[in-house]
Amino acid sequence: MSSDHRFETQAHALGFPLSAPIKIGGNYTPALRDGDLIYVSGQIPRMGDSIAVVGAAGAEASFEQACFAAQISTLRALALVKQVCGSLDHVRSVPRMSVFIRSALTFTQHSEVADAASDLLRTVLGPNSAHARTSVGVLQLPKGATVELDFTFKVAEQLSGA
Repeated sequence: MSSDHRFETQAHALGFPLSAPIKIGGNYTPALRDGDLIYVSGQIPRMGDSIAVVGAAGAEASFEQACFAAQISTLRALALVKQVCGSLDHVRSVPRMSVFIRSALTFTQHSEVADAASDLLRTVLGPNSAHARTSVGVLQLPKGATVELDFTFKVAEQLSGA
C-alpha cells in the first residue's frame, strides 16, 4: 500500500477534508523545497475555515483533543508535501519536527501529544518516517490553536511525475 493511500485513509478516519484547500494565515510560503528538503511552515489544526481545537491543553482542551490537533496539523503538513512532490512515496525521512503546545500551567504531557503526530507519520510513511523532534509548551499560538507543528522533510532528489 502506498504512502498516498495510507494518507487518504488516515485523513478520512480523522474527518480531514482532502478536497479543501490548505489555507494559510499570512504572507509566507506554506511549503518550500530546497534541493532534497521541504520546509513546512507551522501548521495549526485548521480544517476548512475553522480551527478544530482551540484553548490550552489541560484547561480548555483535553489531552485527547490536543492529540487530535497534532494529528490534523500533521495531515496538513503531509498534504503540503504531497502538493510539492506529487506523492508522499518520495519522502525519505523527516529530519526535524517541532511541536508547540499551548499549555495550562500544570500540563506536562507535551511529549505524549507529540507522539500523536509521530505515530501518524509512522502510519503514513512507514520506515521513511524517522525523525528528530522537540515538543514544548507555550503560552499562546495563532488563532488560539492548541497545537502548532513545523517540519522538515527529506525527499528523493529527482521526483518522477512531479
